[in-house]
Amino acid sequence: MAEERFRKEETLEMRQRLIGQSCRLFYSEDPVKIVKARGQYMFDENGKRYLDCISNVQHVGHCHPAITKAATAQMDLLNANSRFLHDNIVLYADRLAATLPKKLSVFYFVNSGSEANDLALRLAEQYTRHEDVVVLDHAYHGHLKSLIDISPYKFRKLAGQKEWVHVAPLPDTYRGIYREEHPNPGQAYADTVKHLIEEINKKGRKIAAFFAESLPSVGGQIILPQGYFSKVAEHVRSAGGVFVADEVQTGFGRTGTHFWAFQLQGEDFCPDIVTMGKPMGNGHPLACVATTVEIARAFTANGVEYFNTFGGTPVSCAIGLAVLDVIEKEDLRGNAIRVGAHLKDLLKKLQQRHEIIGDVRGVGLFVGLELVIDRRTKTPATKTAALVVKRLKEEDQIFVSTDGPWESVLKFKPPMCFSMEDAELVVGCIDRILTDMEAKNLKLENEDI
Repeated sequence: MAEERFRKEETLEMRQRLIGQSCRLFYSEDPVKIVKARGQYMFDENGKRYLDCISNVQHVGHCHPAITKAATAQMDLLNANSRFLHDNIVLYADRLAATLPKKLSVFYFVNSGSEANDLALRLAEQYTRHEDVVVLDHAYHGHLKSLIDISPYKFRKLAGQKEWVHVAPLPDTYRGIYREEHPNPGQAYADTVKHLIEEINKKGRKIAAFFAESLPSVGGQIILPQGYFSKVAEHVRSAGGVFVADEVQTGFGRTGTHFWAFQLQGEDFCPDIVTMGKPMGNGHPLACVATTVEIARAFTANGVEYFNTFGGTPVSCAIGLAVLDVIEKEDLRGNAIRVGAHLKDLLKKLQQRHEIIGDVRGVGLFVGLELVIDRRTKTPATKTAALVVKRLKEEDQIFVSTDGPWESVLKFKPPMCFSMEDAELVVGCIDRILTDMEAKNLKLENEDI
């Protein structure tokens, strides 16, 4: 165990004094001080082990030895910026290209998903010469000002919606305007985008891009209906815009069956721009934009160099290559298929025993458990969800968090080495907690929405 510098109370006092209070902690009422991690486990200053169902950034597992070895070996040789010719950046781009449709063949390396999405916005505007952007309700695309402007999840709490930003309904077939019983929800939700674009054009405005997370995460672990992206892309391209798929949360095989979540929409669908980030460097700041030759050429034609000091350094690319190697060698996509299916099946069985579980949805190791006060009205059980998260941490040493517009969805995006036994442990603990709450007849939701 690494030597501890301060007692937990001292660390917390210094954090509150020195770090901006908008930078929040998990479990703010009783934060956990983490000093070590490995695989899907994290350890506090007393050596207590926690099962991590949260850290999708540590994609192949915390502190994976192969990643650490690749990083330190390259750091010992060279870590200059990408203006110097080096093999790693082209080797890495070539490996990424092999996972994507052929037309996505030009890459820009950056440091974070926010930087990637900001650059995607610039590429779209430069290529189309338009300004307006269509996004999905409850979307989150990053913390830069340009991205807060296109993130309803954020801008509704701040300065509000800009005139060049247009919000389409979230294609949520559980509680959205078109639900499971609709004969073709993908088409119906795509039509809402078509109508929105028509309204935009009537105002004399033109769209540069449609931005969407391939699987909306902050929106509540949403699995989009089949056919939605293809139909939306038709409408967007007909209007002179481009389709941007945000894979920052979901890329690199998390769905199991596919390397990229947008591929769930069918082999015939290909975005014009793909952004990637979080899991890409397994905790190292590494992100990327992939696009077409035509869009890249238009961006180059503006005559302004794009230079990113830390984007695509030899160390970053060595780490990125190592992550790809581990995904393949350890069959982590196969693991996501097997463990994700088992987790989802266990949660579905739990749903039969607990009325408060309104929906279980997901693909691979991207799973959501939505809690509701009433299955008919689907009123979010926000306080119960928060209590389940709190008790999992305190009683079972399991880290889970919530998402969705009402924070009523327990989300599972663990490191990809998550095991069958881990899935069984988590579901067993949730079962015990919900059973206990029902036995005690805890009426937590009276003050809820």
